[in-house]
Formats: sequence, structure tokens, C-alpha cells
Amino acid sequence: MHANHRSIGRRELLAAAAGIAALSVGKTANAATQFPKLPPMPRAWIDAEQIPLWPNGTPGGGYTAQEVPGDWPDIMVRNIETPVLRVFRPEKSNGRALLSIPGGAYTFVSILNEGVDVARAMTARGYTVFVLTYRLPDEGWHNRADVPLQDAQRAIRVIRAHATRFGYDPAHVAAVGFSAGGHLGATLATGFGEKVYAPRDATDALDARPAAMALIYPVISVTAPVTHGESAMRLLGKSPSPDLIARRSPAQHVTAQTPPVFIVHALDDKAVPVENSMIMLRAQQAANRPVELHLFEEGNHGFGVGPADKPCGQWPALFAAWLDRHLK
Repeated sequence: MHANHRSIGRRELLAAAAGIAALSVGKTANAATQFPKLPPMPRAWIDAEQIPLWPNGTPGGGYTAQEVPGDWPDIMVRNIETPVLRVFRPEKSNGRALLSIPGGAYTFVSILNEGVDVARAMTARGYTVFVLTYRLPDEGWHNRADVPLQDAQRAIRVIRAHATRFGYDPAHVAAVGFSAGGHLGATLATGFGEKVYAPRDATDALDARPAAMALIYPVISVTAPVTHGESAMRLLGKSPSPDLIARRSPAQHVTAQTPPVFIVHALDDKAVPVENSMIMLRAQQAANRPVELHLFEEGNHGFGVGPADKPCGQWPALFAAWLDRHLK
């Protein structure tokens, strides 16, 4: 898999985030809220095979397309009525698969820096990579707080169902989540058995537990002052009940069945405080579950696989070595 795009700069991502924040408080897209010019939809994304998660229709209902400004970047996907997996295959398989769950504050899905770039880094190491475009909770769905987890559970099951076709061990399906996608990843790691939808077909008899989970600058807390407010509001609504807050606080649900967890965060992250990762670290330790945490001095937020010449860009190699230890 070859790169045919430029990487997203940190400044561009922060500018885009500022535009999103402006929209979230009801501003219109004008000169003050225009988005930076980001790379176009990458060819690798357009050409990738797509596997629909729900060929017989998504569970629940209520989807309502949201108004999107004309200059909204293509690589920040919104209005997801039909969630899919895009498949990226290695030249030579190592017998393992990886689900990538991009972030985007539960407002969009960032398919380049946390999707295509991840696929490129991990297919080079032999992984068959599946990038998930999941439904966004604030797009009208009923049971909004369950919709992303429905898609994440189903994604692991669909990946296992395709193991023979793509040539990997169904027991060796790991996952990685970024930012709000890290919250979804942590929710999947701790809530893989939660009954959030009725079985639709034979695929739903398969296990939804990932064999290992990576959380990259993740949102873990959904309460102030630690949470990322936009992500929490989009997922839970403006006035969530204490029970809903507890249910979507994944660190409160770590058990002996929670998979091994690998965590990455930058100490200078201005969007998602590093305390989120510390909360998950302590929860894994309290449950005597395997956990590894890497804190980088610099990186801010949204660095994806990271610049190759910076310390934070070394995490994919560290992650691959960690997976070698846990996927045996």
C-alpha cells in the first residue's frame, strides 16, 4: 500500500477543530469558521474494498442527515447512514487483523490520519487492516449512546467472519481507537458483551471481544474537567442521566475479561487531557489486566501515526512489538 497523499499538519487539524467547535454552538460557516484546506479524499480510500456492517439494515432508526458546510473537508466524514468497513490487505499476511476506529469528537470520522495512514503503517507489518466508518450518535439515531458500540461490536464480528477469505486467525483480531474513537475502543474493550442490539444473522453469534486494544490519545472520562466536552455531548446529549454517564465511562467497567490495552498520549495534548489515559491505566492495573502506557513529551492531539522523525511517531513500531507479545 503506497502513500499518495500528504500528511495532515497539526495546525490544520487544530484549525478544523476550531471550526467544528464554532458550528457546535450554532454559528454558520463564514469567514470566521472556514475550514483549512486539507488533503482530498485519498485514492487508497476510494479504491478500498467495502464491507457493509449491516446488509439487512442497521438496528434502531431515526437517522437524520445533518447540514454540512460547503467547505467541509472530505476526509472528515459525516452523515453516516450506512456504516462500512474498508479493507486494506498486506502484501504478505502475518495471520492477524486490526480494526482501526478513527476519531472526530463523535462529530465526524477522520479517515486519513487515523484510517488510511494507520492502514499503511500496519499493512507494512503484515496486518490486514479494516477501517470503520461508524454511525455518529448526534445524527438523529435512537439510543444515541449505543449506536457507536453497536457498530464496533458488529465490526469485530464481521472481521472474524471474513478470516478464512482474507487469511488471518479469527482469534488474532486486535483494534486501535483514536481520540473519540479511543473512547469507542475502550467501550468495546469493556463492553464487548453488552447487549446493545438483537442478533441479526449468524455473524452475531461470533465473539465481539478484541484480542488486544490500543487507545491513542483517547477520551476515557465523559465528565468535566477531564473529558473532551464536544465528544461527551455528542455521545450522551446535553443532560445525560447519572446512569448513562456511568454506563459510558469505560474505565468503570474493566474486568478480568478486558483484553490487554496499549495506550499512547502526548503530555502537551490541549484537547484531551492526558489524565484520560491515566484513568484507563489505573483501571487496568486495579483489575490486574495487562496494560502498557507510552507518554510523549510532544505531539499535541490528532497526530495519527505521528511524524516518522519524532518520538511520537515511534508508537506503531512499539505497538507492533507489543502485539507480538500478546497475539501468540
